[in-house]
Amino acid sequence: ELDPAKAPITVKNFLGYVDDKFFDGTIFHRVIKRFMIQGGGFGQDLVKKDTKAPIKLEAGNGLSNLRGTIAMARTGVKDSATSQFFINHKDNLNLDAMGGGYAVFGKVITGLEIVDAIASVPTEKRGGQPNLPKPVVVINSITRVKR
Repeated sequence: ELDPAKAPITVKNFLGYVDDKFFDGTIFHRVIKRFMIQGGGFGQDLVKKDTKAPIKLEAGNGLSNLRGTIAMARTGVKDSATSQFFINHKDNLNLDAMGGGYAVFGKVITGLEIVDAIASVPTEKRGGQPNLPKPVVVINSITRVKR
């Protein structure tokens, strides 16, 4: 469930990638149990996908990096988020302010047990990824669901 009222730029950006089918066939390339699972940037071949321009950081919007929330991944540069996102596997309140914060823009409302299962997959260092699930965990598709 996304929160366009508190993170309008981030939600619009994410849904743009959803509508473009950008995430279809991508993988969760960074999985750290009791921290988070991250995806939305690499294909199964571990090649980084081309993205749109970075967006403005919307951290400090009143949403915290709690277990099950969805936030944008970024580099050390505040306004650098593009397509990569992560789902918090535990409460990570330190991410609310770290380096300017990590913008939460939604939450998992059903299926948190799937997040737990992904977080429990063994990982390896391969293709420049230090926490790559083995076997890879593929995002078949992300679609809009009207509620």
